[in-house]
Amino acid sequence: MPLDKNWYADMEARIPKGGVRTRFAPSPTGYMHVGNLRTALYTWLIARHSNGTFILRIEDTDQGRLVEGAVDVIYQTMQQCGLIWDEGPDLGGPVGPYIQTERRDLYGKYAELLLEKGGAYRCFCDKERLESLHGESGLGGYDGHCRRLTQEETDAKLAAGVPYVIRQKIPETGSTTFHDVVFGDITVENETLDDQVLIKSDGLPTYNFANVVDDHLMGITHVVRGSEYLSSAPKYNLLYEAFGWEVPQYIHCAPVMRDAHNKMSKRHGDPSYEDLIEQGYLSEAVINYVALLGWSPRGDQAEREFFTLSELAEAFDIGGISKSPAIFDLEKLTYFNAAYLRGLTPEDFHEAAEPYIRQTVKDPALDTRLIAPLLQARCERLTDIPEKVDFFDTLPEYGKELYTNKKSKTNEEISLDMLQRTVPMLEGLQDWSQEVIHDALIGLAGTLGVKNATLMWPLRIAVAGKTVTPGGAVEICHILGKAEVLDRVRKGIDLLSHTPS
Repeated sequence: MPLDKNWYADMEARIPKGGVRTRFAPSPTGYMHVGNLRTALYTWLIARHSNGTFILRIEDTDQGRLVEGAVDVIYQTMQQCGLIWDEGPDLGGPVGPYIQTERRDLYGKYAELLLEKGGAYRCFCDKERLESLHGESGLGGYDGHCRRLTQEETDAKLAAGVPYVIRQKIPETGSTTFHDVVFGDITVENETLDDQVLIKSDGLPTYNFANVVDDHLMGITHVVRGSEYLSSAPKYNLLYEAFGWEVPQYIHCAPVMRDAHNKMSKRHGDPSYEDLIEQGYLSEAVINYVALLGWSPRGDQAEREFFTLSELAEAFDIGGISKSPAIFDLEKLTYFNAAYLRGLTPEDFHEAAEPYIRQTVKDPALDTRLIAPLLQARCERLTDIPEKVDFFDTLPEYGKELYTNKKSKTNEEISLDMLQRTVPMLEGLQDWSQEVIHDALIGLAGTLGVKNATLMWPLRIAVAGKTVTPGGAVEICHILGKAEVLDRVRKGIDLLSHTPS
């Protein structure tokens, strides 16, 4: 039956023309690994830098690898990162649908068109024959047996109902050259390319075929993907040429590595985006750091490290993408995260920190709005917080050796004296504001003729039971309240007064 050329013409007419159009096309197989996030980010940045269109497409033809709920993970991660799409499954658009399994009828029709144009052929080889080829070569390359069938032989097999796949007809001689923005011109000999399967025997497309058809029909101008796909690029080029379609710009990115020899891998315990958020990193810090994994700003911003997402979109230049693999350095990410935490407004930091404070500070009488400011300059990750503030809820057991501090000029005897003199002063305070507590303690140190630290060190040990705390004695006393402070100071006096038998 002849092909309906009007249908193909209508499909071509739907394709938007004239602007930059990029797509992120993840498979819903679970988590968002760092390399995938970088691909999404670069794709989004290219579109935004050019005032173009960013498309989200779900590639779910490999049904065996699908993970329930993974599409929601993709949506949530993209939104959390600020990578908002202009067209997609939930928004629609002029070239939908945007989920591959909802486009399955298209691929068969384009395979038929490719057959007519001579860029593909039907292959009737059964599993046993293909396995025998694999055994002989050790590579599994197809020998092109069915591309040499006559039309009569093909028609006879079709009439007999013999199952078949549709394979790409790679030229048997010559070479194919494709251009990549990052790696330049790359030429391969056609004889090294396999006649890959485009449509499987069940009628579903392979990834490589669906990808090309969808990119063309959606008007994609720039394709960003990992450098592991460089070897597939010649076959993509040949498909575009066989159809007579314009080839998009390829941007292959070198891998993100755990170290000099190993790519990052979830199997080896390397963190996904979700893992990093759970480990106390801010999404903005992750995005900023990931942008610099394989890309460097140029010109007057060459030395710059910190960018908001909108600033990245303005600065992003494809020419800054490196050919060299990037090594994911958790310490460097932590450095970024600490800077982002310090840069938050007090209100935003409190909102981010409160759940972590409440992991160990359960007492509702203790105000997280007073605790949070003590932490903002003192933590690198949000997950640092619970351990730093656990003493507010419960005074930990501690040894009296903590009261000895050379810098503060204290030992156990001096500390005992300081605490004993502090109790009546604290008892007499009618106003428990931070300013009043501070002035009273400074005044007491002056009256006693000691350095401020000589008084403050033993008081901080008594109320916190730790040598390192967010905030000093004054802030801690203010947050704990008068009754609790006096109780803890008296416990400190008892500890220091006790002489081992």
